[in-house]
Amino acid sequence: MRPPTLHALLCLCSCLALVHPFDWQDLNPVAQIESAARFSKLQALMAVATFGQTKIPTGNGPYSVSCTDLMFKYTNKSTFLRLYYPSQGEEHSETIWIPNKEYFFGLSKFLGTHWLMGKLLNSVFGSLTTPVSWNSPLRTGEKYPLIVFSHGLGAFRTIYSAIGIELASQGFIVAVVEHRDGSASATYYYNDQSAAERGKKTWLYLQTVKQEEEVPVRNEQVQLRAKECIQALDLILCADCETKNVLDLEFDIQQLKDSIDRNKIAIMGHSFGGATVIQALNDDQRFRCGIALDAWMLPLAEEVLPNFSQPLFFINSERFQYPDNIIKMKKCDSPGKERKMITIKGSVHQNFADFTFATGKIIGHMFALQGTIDSKVAIDLSNKASLAFLQKHLELQKDFDQWNDLIEGKDENLIPGTNIDTTS
Repeated sequence: MRPPTLHALLCLCSCLALVHPFDWQDLNPVAQIESAARFSKLQALMAVATFGQTKIPTGNGPYSVSCTDLMFKYTNKSTFLRLYYPSQGEEHSETIWIPNKEYFFGLSKFLGTHWLMGKLLNSVFGSLTTPVSWNSPLRTGEKYPLIVFSHGLGAFRTIYSAIGIELASQGFIVAVVEHRDGSASATYYYNDQSAAERGKKTWLYLQTVKQEEEVPVRNEQVQLRAKECIQALDLILCADCETKNVLDLEFDIQQLKDSIDRNKIAIMGHSFGGATVIQALNDDQRFRCGIALDAWMLPLAEEVLPNFSQPLFFINSERFQYPDNIIKMKKCDSPGKERKMITIKGSVHQNFADFTFATGKIIGHMFALQGTIDSKVAIDLSNKASLAFLQKHLELQKDFDQWNDLIEGKDENLIPGTNIDTTS
């Protein structure tokens, strides 16, 4: 079973494409006019789909939060990430959620629809913002724990802002890696310095994988994803490197090197990113613990599962998990190694990504972008449980231990362990 391929209104878009089919083989002027009329109708339908949407939540912690993008080096071997961090001042400006139309085209390709569907998504969601300032100076004067975050299949670096903002507001630096392994809906790089100076992006879109090739391809991808997370960590921590941001933004990268506690580093991820967490824990001991959000376990080789010693926390949705996946999670258990698992009642796979906030309730429930639990309650439970786990295993001097009961599943909206029966 693959994770749901919806990371926006993908199912909705498929339905709309079927209701309003387009014939691109013979576009005469009349057909073009008809297509424009259909496009307007689709826009109206999409506007209805977003009616009643909620905003992406602001951070609850004491720190102001900003974000920036960092790209190190050139070609498709470069490292690209969205950085959330405690910032100076009390700015309350907002940042565009999905900054390039090509990401919407990538989502339409992910759907298997025409590029026009990407144009439609861009017209509806292209101006949506997330409650975080852009490129503000880092708040210096203390050392922050670092979290490297790995996105899910068909996702990209910007769509986990509800998690990044909350963790940064609580005093973490969060680096959300945009993977180049073919699992992102879209990503881009610059071939060389000249291309960067001219703004000439080279775009990569989602790799299509045949069903019979899924296991070996995904295993190759999860290993590459872990390497990308480790490479991002190396570049962020490299005190002796003259690291340059290819994007040429004003953010001072050198400040990072004196503002990160090198003994307090964790890794988190959602879905395919949850599998990446486990692979990275196996590959690099600098990650002192890991949090896997609704992990998709298929990509992982069996020998990796019991092989790492760092603490691991599975936070699952009620609706996504299935026996084979849970069985594979349980194979991570070993004597003397801390493994925790909770399940959020009434939640779905998309409750961990920002798309759960981007659609109205009717469409959100209809296409499993939202569960029966309120989306803000679900992400709040996940974030608080994560903070409690991080405090324990990164030895933080915070008050996150007030949520220790959540790690054990002690809440009316939580299930200790799993709701899935693996005995049959």
